[in-house]
Amino acid sequence: MELYPLKVFLTVATERSFSRAGEKLLRTQPAISIAIQRLESDLKEKLIDRSGRELLLTDAGRVVLEYARRFQNLEAELENALRELRDNYAGRLSIGANESTSLYLLRHIEQYRRLFPKVKVQVRRSESSKIPSQLLDGELELGVISYDPNDDHVNSQVIYTDRLAFIVSPQHRFASREDVSITELDMETFIAHNVLSPYREAVLKEFQRHKVPLNMDVEMPTVETIRRLVQDNEGVAFVPRMCVDQEIRQGLLKEIRVHELNLERKIRLVYPARRALSHAARAFLELVKKASEVESAHASV
Repeated sequence: MELYPLKVFLTVATERSFSRAGEKLLRTQPAISIAIQRLESDLKEKLIDRSGRELLLTDAGRVVLEYARRFQNLEAELENALRELRDNYAGRLSIGANESTSLYLLRHIEQYRRLFPKVKVQVRRSESSKIPSQLLDGELELGVISYDPNDDHVNSQVIYTDRLAFIVSPQHRFASREDVSITELDMETFIAHNVLSPYREAVLKEFQRHKVPLNMDVEMPTVETIRRLVQDNEGVAFVPRMCVDQEIRQGLLKEIRVHELNLERKIRLVYPARRALSHAARAFLELVKKASEVESAHASV
């Protein structure tokens, strides 16, 4: 059964006239009559009693009228839901990220939620190497990675330049220093991240090259636990700067420059190149792009 004849029937029943229904729907009276006849044929029921001078509904007509009104309400709800999606007031957004990039995303998600509180945001913990394929398979809408995917099927936008940060507690003996040499770190207890990463490999190689002992007496599974131990002055650590930016600004941690370790990496927001993004995903992409442009402008001043 088509919905249009049901809409015509609702208008006829409401107006109690074929001619007035035609005027309201911008159709001729014969076209209105044909639509009603088609609906009666589909339902195999007479809906309108045409024997009297006034237009009267049959018992079946009154039942159909109730459902026609429900369909009209559902149609209005559907239009409203789609309008909310277009205006980014509703919907769902799935983003793939590892622990470090998830921490970086927090401030963007906070701003996004303030703008679009009805959008359900799901950040899924994913291995960076698997995010491009998850995007192409439709498991994710957006992803955040720290390398160039070099894939024509995936678009990438640089949103942040991260660097390796050497962090200590404000109570640490180096806290009053701006920089140190790698040779001064031989007696330090390092809180290490036991997840393989390019940063970890670079640190290991640099310590080996300078023949400096790297005392990784404590290894932790998350950056959050590393950060807490360093704040408590239980050791020092190398971590992505974007994961401790807030604590450094608040004075909970101190960043010290290590002369021999100046490592940077580009953080990229990635998304499928040949599939349309949802309204919610496009809004998030635009928000992050604008924020990175503002940061770049401030950095160049």
